[in-house]
Amino acid sequence: MLKEGDLAPEFDLPADGGKRLVLKAFRGGPVVLYFYPKDNTEGCTIEAKEFSDLAPEFARAGVTVIGISPDSPKSHDKFICKHELALLLASDEEKTVAEAYGVWVEKSMYGRKYMGVERATFAISPKGHIARIWRKVSPRGHAAEVLEWARGAGGETKKPKRAKS
Repeated sequence: MLKEGDLAPEFDLPADGGKRLVLKAFRGGPVVLYFYPKDNTEGCTIEAKEFSDLAPEFARAGVTVIGISPDSPKSHDKFICKHELALLLASDEEKTVAEAYGVWVEKSMYGRKYMGVERATFAISPKGHIARIWRKVSPRGHAAEVLEWARGAGGETKKPKRAKS
């Protein structure tokens, strides 16, 4: 299980608009990765719209926001178009990134067990370390909570300064 301070697992994933998103390419600036189960479902749409609505604020804080789900790039394109989202969405159809981040988990609904994505968010520092983790998040209001972290921490894990002797 990943914890704050760990090096964030690298990835190279297809994304919306025919792009590829490579985590290493974002080094030098903080990144927020939010994992969500499925395009165009109620909770995922709420979360995506809130992150999208706050995109200018994240940009002012110098933070790149990337949504990751098992949906295809084509599904992401439709999702972005339908809801006019201002987000980068990466496609993890093989679930390798979800597994690396520990969010591909057994879930249960109405007594039925199945594998799926646990809604979680990882803030990654400019040097590539996990600065903050939010697990089992509620979609409504989560983007604002992450933005408050981004404004306060600026994407860096804060360490106490040593006194000079």
